Amino acid sequence: MPLLLLALHPPSDAVGQPSGEGISSLKIYDPANGKNEADITSSSTVIAESSSVGKEQEEKDDEFLRKFQLFKRFDTVDDFSDHHFSRLGMSGQQPPKSWTKKIQEEWKILEKDLPDMIYVRVYEARMDLLRAIIVGPAGTPYHDGLFVFDVLFPPTYPDIPPMVYYYSGGLRLNPNLYDCGKVCLSLLNTWSGDKNEMWMPKKSTMYQVLVSIQGLILNAKPFFNEPGYANMYGGPEGEKRSKAYNEDVFILSLKTMMYTLRRPPKHFEDFVTGHFRLRAHDILSACKAYMAGAEVGSADEEVQDTDKAEKNQTSEFKAAIARMMNSLVTNFSKNGSKDCEQFRLQG
Repeated sequence: MPLLLLALHPPSDAVGQPSGEGISSLKIYDPANGKNEADITSSSTVIAESSSVGKEQEEKDDEFLRKFQLFKRFDTVDDFSDHHFSRLGMSGQQPPKSWTKKIQEEWKILEKDLPDMIYVRVYEARMDLLRAIIVGPAGTPYHDGLFVFDVLFPPTYPDIPPMVYYYSGGLRLNPNLYDCGKVCLSLLNTWSGDKNEMWMPKKSTMYQVLVSIQGLILNAKPFFNEPGYANMYGGPEGEKRSKAYNEDVFILSLKTMMYTLRRPPKHFEDFVTGHFRLRAHDILSACKAYMAGAEVGSADEEVQDTDKAEKNQTSEFKAAIARMMNSLVTNFSKNGSKDCEQFRLQG
């Protein structure tokens, strides 16, 4: 269900063999006495090979990090073959000059003003298409997740709003993000709202759409995005329901992380790899803290301090995290994050 507000313009694992492990023992034969004189080890050879492998892995790690650090918030790319709307829109057609000018203006706004944690790719050969990844904000049940959206600018844009598709992986983790990919937002005219909350052709922009998704949909208490819930469930009852909803959302967000890691969107492969490689420990630490009783969406410093956490998580939530932990450890390790095995649950 929808939002009725319009956002304001914002703001490898190294697998080198341990020293001495697997070192072979060789017998040296002395023809003078006809017997094996001594055992020697080929440790120097193995150490040299291990050092070579370790150095090669370090270089690969450095290259991954370099690509991640250099990943642009906004860029123009070519291949749109996996875009959800690739077969719709103005493929093979010459767009009106006024439309082209408007899209170019949108590009300039996005390139200049994109806030932290929003990344966009546009297509030179298909100006009617756009792809965005939004990083789940800290302090929400979506923290550290990656949320992928494909956009189509219709031929009559900006008289009508863009079409936006969410890659859900079949999961419904927000009242405004449907498992079918629909994004329910008054700014997109996909839900009713006051006149000034709807799409305004002369004022509204794609920038506002992305910021609205980031700030209004992926928020700290998405339970209250459901129409009327803020009034229906006020006080302690509302907070209790909101807390339970956040627990469910966090589990779905973890599943979305795995879905995105296994199937990264084209042109975002380096970003997805780098993001989860660097954030793996934070995600696993949060899981551990939530199992110990910390509230979902706690600030980083609160998440780490499990001793002070209120031990009031449901057994179902703890069990759900436990079921996810080892899968997370395995996938993050395969992705190149180091020392994740410390988080693996035994038994």
